[in-house]
Amino acid sequence: MDYFTKWPEAIPIPDQEASTVAEELVRSWISCYGVPMILRSDQGTNFNSALFTELCKLLGILKTRTTVLHPESNGMVERFNRTILNNLSLLVSRNQTDWDTHLLLFLLA
Repeated sequence: MDYFTKWPEAIPIPDQEASTVAEELVRSWISCYGVPMILRSDQGTNFNSALFTELCKLLGILKTRTTVLHPESNGMVERFNRTILNNLSLLVSRNQTDWDTHLLLFLLA
């Protein structure tokens, strides 16, 4: 989510491995909007990996992290995530395998 414009993006990915997250960051965000000056993330190991750290270093991105055990420090994103979960739960099928098909339509709402 861009903190200035508050523009959200939500990209379904098969896992949260550092390589997957880094690839999607480049493919889905940087290729569309350019390289961000600052990237704020939670304390996830995928964001603190050597691969992700090197990607940020190569692209000149200042990497910052939220405070440990204090998700409120990233409140705007946490609230958006809660909104996505609440609304998708109303749309997905019983076995919850089709959530990714509803995600992009939700972003248009």
